[in-house]
Amino acid sequence: MNTHRIRVGIDVGGTFTDAVAVDATTLNLLGQVKVPTSHHHEDGVAHGIVEALDRLLEQTGHTPEDVTFLAHGTTQATNALLEGDVATVGLIGIGAGPSATLTRRLAAFRKLELTPGKRLPLAYAHVADPDDAPAVRAALDAVVREGAEVVVASQPFSVDRPEGEDAVVAAAEERGLPTTAAHDITSLYGLHKRTRTAVVNAAILPRMLATADLVDASITKAGVSAPLMVMRCDGGVMSLDEMRRRPLLTVLSGPAAGVAGALMQERVSEGLFLETGGTSTDISVVRRGKVAVRHATMLGRTSYLSALDVRTVGVGGGSMVRVDGGRVVGVGPRSAHIAGLPYACFATEDDLRDAKVTMIRPMADDPADYAVLDAAGGRFAITMTCAANALGRVPEGDFARCDPAVAKAAITPLAAALGTDVATAATRLLDAGTEQVRSVVEAMTRDYRLDKDTALLVGGGGGAASVTPHLAAVTGQEGRIARHNEVISPIGVALALIREQVERIIPGAGQEQILAVRAEAEAAVVAQGAAADGVEVEVTVDPQTSTVRAVATGATELRTQDRAHRADEADRLRAAATSLRTDPASVRVLAGTPAHTVYGTEVHRRVRAVRHPGGVVDAVGVGRVHAPDARGGTCPGGRAPPGLAGRVARWRPPSTGRTPRARSARSARPGSRRLPPARRP
Repeated sequence: MNTHRIRVGIDVGGTFTDAVAVDATTLNLLGQVKVPTSHHHEDGVAHGIVEALDRLLEQTGHTPEDVTFLAHGTTQATNALLEGDVATVGLIGIGAGPSATLTRRLAAFRKLELTPGKRLPLAYAHVADPDDAPAVRAALDAVVREGAEVVVASQPFSVDRPEGEDAVVAAAEERGLPTTAAHDITSLYGLHKRTRTAVVNAAILPRMLATADLVDASITKAGVSAPLMVMRCDGGVMSLDEMRRRPLLTVLSGPAAGVAGALMQERVSEGLFLETGGTSTDISVVRRGKVAVRHATMLGRTSYLSALDVRTVGVGGGSMVRVDGGRVVGVGPRSAHIAGLPYACFATEDDLRDAKVTMIRPMADDPADYAVLDAAGGRFAITMTCAANALGRVPEGDFARCDPAVAKAAITPLAAALGTDVATAATRLLDAGTEQVRSVVEAMTRDYRLDKDTALLVGGGGGAASVTPHLAAVTGQEGRIARHNEVISPIGVALALIREQVERIIPGAGQEQILAVRAEAEAAVVAQGAAADGVEVEVTVDPQTSTVRAVATGATELRTQDRAHRADEADRLRAAATSLRTDPASVRVLAGTPAHTVYGTEVHRRVRAVRHPGGVVDAVGVGRVHAPDARGGTCPGGRAPPGLAGRVARWRPPSTGRTPRARSARSARPGSRRLPPARRP
């Protein structure tokens, strides 16, 4: 059934704003547009967002009323920190006695370096008793006189006793000041890290509030009634109201959009996503059907911001080859875009007539070993994309595809300079470029204990064909380019789920406390628009830090009701067979629910005993669990907790010499207790 309803994803980049329309029923791509990002318009990036939306609706023949889901990703918060374009923060430290000593040290945050030579603008004032209203007003007066545009309230142990911070927040809001309480940003202990995270959030708060208001008003004026969502840095989306409270969650959200697209569109269970642009490649991990996240580093320090674990390599589709002594010595980091040169492979054969290799220094401080072509049509860059096309690695219809004859003509002068043929010269160029990517891929494979034999390499971005196919070929891993790879980021925004993470430090957490954290995360996504009957919550307990973490994800009502995009039984069986590395005929169903199916098989070894690899595949065909040796079974729901506890009690970790850091809350052994760590304020 065609509901004529669409989901719209908009990715606001530094140069262009890309928008896509996805059918809300089939999740098929219906249209895509690209407009210049409107940084200098009086309405800022909001103008470009509305322009992209208008063109998209016109292209697809839809009206604003047809939009059932609208989300956008933005690099604005990231750019604000990179450029040092932040507001002056008024930090109010709270405490008396020993606590005062701890909070007064927070004034040192004004030494944090935003950019070379520019420090975080911060004014500090202290309040001994937050219930002393005149003292609080005096502290606010003091920071405002020093230019504070936004206020942060911080007190030791506010995670447990938030009343003091709340009192300062109330007083600041009475004066019309944007305010952040440290305990509202994170509920984890650690006064310095908690406050530093809150301070960075506050520094970008005024600018992000202004943008949010402009975008909201512009979208409403355009006639869209669907609530506006914003991309988070962990691969999900949040409501605009939540972004107004915690804009920090949009920092580093650019790469998250791409991997979200790969996860939802490509149904990646286990592997690495490589998003390649013209200059660089962002590499991230999908494990058990979920993106890998970790606490991000900001301003040179770790924070409590849970963001996508993305590692960037300075190699992209436009990266230029470097030659010295008749051999390829490297690729990049300089790209054709930065050098101001066109790609040789996108010229014409006539343009490349009489081409000769010339060595240049693209920028003043670059080495003079970058090889370019001086030809009848001008000067051209020899890039990764040129080599990939020359070797036939760029598929038909790809964004980076060119005339193969032109690509070979572009590589021919380089081959002559290297004393070899075109295929070998192109291979050497791609080898040098992908070697840098390969080392990062191998490191992340080790870090996350991915099975190299089953980990899939998925390429996204306009330059995907210049990196992923060749890397897959040289490593022997399975690799593919995502469909519509050039717009995978806005597709990820359009398909992303509402997400919320709740963390609490609870020494010796019992079942009731763990369920309370779970309920809090679930309620948070429902409050932002997720359908209550479609929320999935993953809970883990880290016994070393006593951290209980609940991650809830949910879809909007229409998407939850629609089942057209779900995998059928055959699709799920094939996904299980791929994960288990066996033929679908040898895979059998061990158990199942409407949401998940457990599969298993047998592997006979000459030396070792028979093993029983098993896995769990969800309703859309994504593998969630893979075990090299497992048993499956069923039991009535009421008997599940004691039965599961018994299995956990008998379980012993494999002898890898490493101890698992986190365990599922559902498999926590009742009655077990560990000595709690020393509490930090």
